Amino acid sequence: MSSSRPLQPSQSAVIRSLGSIVYLFVALLTMPAAADAWDEFVVEAAARHGAEGERAARFLAEHRSARDASVSSELLLDNLEYAMKARAEFLWAGELPEALFLNDVLPYASLDETRESWRPAMYERARGIVADETTAEGAIQALNRELFNEINVHYNTGRKRPNQSVSESIAQGRATCTGLSIILVNACRAVGIPARVAGVANWHDERGNHTWVEAWDGERWRFTGADEYNSNGLDRGWFVGDASKAKAGDPIFAVWATSWEPAGGHFTMVWNRADRSVNAIDSTELYEREEATGPGGPARATRLIRVLNDRGERMACNLALANRLGRVIAEDVTRAGRADMNDMPELLFRTGRWYTLHVEHEDETRLVGLHSDDPDRAVLDLRWDDLGLSKQSAEALVERLAEERAAQIIKERAAEIEAKAFTIGDHTLRYKERVFGEPGPNGHSLWISMHGGGGAPPEVNDRQWENQIRLYEPEEGIYIAPRAPTNTWNLWHQPHVDGLFDRLIETLVAQGRVDPNRVYLLGYSAGGDGVYQLAPRLADRFAAASMMAGHPNESKPLGLRNLPFGLFMGGNDSAYNRNEVARQWGRRLAELHEQDPGGYEHFVKVYEGLGHWMDGRDAEALPWMAGFTRDPWPKTVVWRQDDVTHTRFYWIEVDRDEAKAGSVVRASVNGQRIDIESDTVETIMLRLRDDLVNLDRPVSVFANGASVFRGIVLRNGDEDQRADAEAAGVAMLRVDLTPSTDS
Repeated sequence: MSSSRPLQPSQSAVIRSLGSIVYLFVALLTMPAAADAWDEFVVEAAARHGAEGERAARFLAEHRSARDASVSSELLLDNLEYAMKARAEFLWAGELPEALFLNDVLPYASLDETRESWRPAMYERARGIVADETTAEGAIQALNRELFNEINVHYNTGRKRPNQSVSESIAQGRATCTGLSIILVNACRAVGIPARVAGVANWHDERGNHTWVEAWDGERWRFTGADEYNSNGLDRGWFVGDASKAKAGDPIFAVWATSWEPAGGHFTMVWNRADRSVNAIDSTELYEREEATGPGGPARATRLIRVLNDRGERMACNLALANRLGRVIAEDVTRAGRADMNDMPELLFRTGRWYTLHVEHEDETRLVGLHSDDPDRAVLDLRWDDLGLSKQSAEALVERLAEERAAQIIKERAAEIEAKAFTIGDHTLRYKERVFGEPGPNGHSLWISMHGGGGAPPEVNDRQWENQIRLYEPEEGIYIAPRAPTNTWNLWHQPHVDGLFDRLIETLVAQGRVDPNRVYLLGYSAGGDGVYQLAPRLADRFAAASMMAGHPNESKPLGLRNLPFGLFMGGNDSAYNRNEVARQWGRRLAELHEQDPGGYEHFVKVYEGLGHWMDGRDAEALPWMAGFTRDPWPKTVVWRQDDVTHTRFYWIEVDRDEAKAGSVVRASVNGQRIDIESDTVETIMLRLRDDLVNLDRPVSVFANGASVFRGIVLRNGDEDQRADAEAAGVAMLRVDLTPSTDS
């Protein structure tokens, strides 16, 4: 089906981008009258803080509880403003992974306390207390030592209620463990330190509940009692012995720590036990002691450790055995040289659990998982070259491989770069380019703009190409108009287009000209047809896409879960029913977004009274698109194979014989758990990275609800990568999507 007609000469006039302010104005004007403070918050967050601010706002909105439906946009914006300020100001905050910042720094509340704008005042107070601190651990200690005296709030059972907000506790000058913990958590968050309320609804001996604080020291979670400063450091407190006897997995007797996003459980609030709205993670293992084996004690396995080099010789290495929450429970050193072959360090660990053994040699650390279901005793010979890389080493390897790949691409494609023409097989993609503005820290944005025409002589399509290079002007970026490799009606539908676009993007990234997280796709008429087709199947390559005056043919929007998608259409553009189909796609995207609020961002604009040519008004798409950046590691992926199939999509990969048109794979990450749903795929490769899951700790994989893997996934680098380091995995896990009997 052809959806094009030649553009008129006047239509090729330059249409300048209107800028982000115009987009904000349009978004506010078109917002439904019933839109609440959360809608306003997301729009304003994008306007003030760009893509990072928008992601933060959407994260809060997606995981908020029902009680927060009417929280004011002023509170939300103040909270975001000062959270971003802390992230920029404090070294420990700037180094945080975004997921940790969003979940444990950004939230404006911990439990069901009164919602109030505590962050501005707490930021000013707390930053003075930590001014001389150089580490997160030192800052946590300083806050616990100084803050409660400054605000004159201490433990007193005469407080009005347990779940007091900061201002309520200050007004009374008293609080109990929960109120004190809320204060310290907020103080840590105010200076960019991830923190959460932790506690038990009841101790093991049923004598009551208790609440305290867990905070991130830059490497792992630590704990402390609020207003219970200990000069000997963190991980100390009167409650440690009792916490070590908590019962993992039990909603009452386990240690639970609050989480903004779902994390496998809920925090039982003893003053409102029926309320299960506060998400929580089971943190019990952080407090477990490794007691000596004895009658009635936990069963233990023993491993005697040797580390061998590539010649089979023993190596002297430092060993540190950590539980699944990163707490080191044993340390030792392997023997080498003249030491007896039977002189080996012994490591004891509980059966039925996963542990991570950190092996250090000459300032390099590698890892391996330890697990046993039986209380056995065995020698474990570890070959250094077979051990998994540390996070730092793996990231360095990814960068090096990407640099080597980039150099190879530039050398091999020098002639194509010079000619501005890329070739795969019998098809060549020529392109024209214009450059606007100054590049960002990672290069320019890239705008791929597809022309109309199709089903016409080459000279007609050439004129369309000439029009397209002048049709839009982004405020910043490399704007490219490619020439379709063929002159058929389906100019941009055919399989060769995918590979050629991938080659174009990869080459510009390899040259260092383009930021791989700011690549945008748009097209007019037959070019709009191409956007409908290419955006869902190449969604992991783009930051946003917009279709102008096109027709989708057989394509579906399901794969657009993580790709913001714009539709722009003349209300009278009725050829091939384009206008009504665009409205249908808009309604379908709205339904998908309602079912999955964290995905399917879209912007639909039908210009009533206009035909196939929209008088340049569709240029408003560009500032809207520019507000988004690609997330290479989304926690949820929906992959629907089109008639042109692929073997890789974000962090999921399938074998070529399983890449079948119409098949669907859904994948999601919740903490250390990965869920895969598919009725058509039997085997899948997960390309993992610490942006997605913590690879120092056990990972669980479930397929259609059944467990198919649990264990440590070793980092080994990703040899099969594009020149796109940010999207490269560091650990590969191949799983059968059929449940095993021994998981």
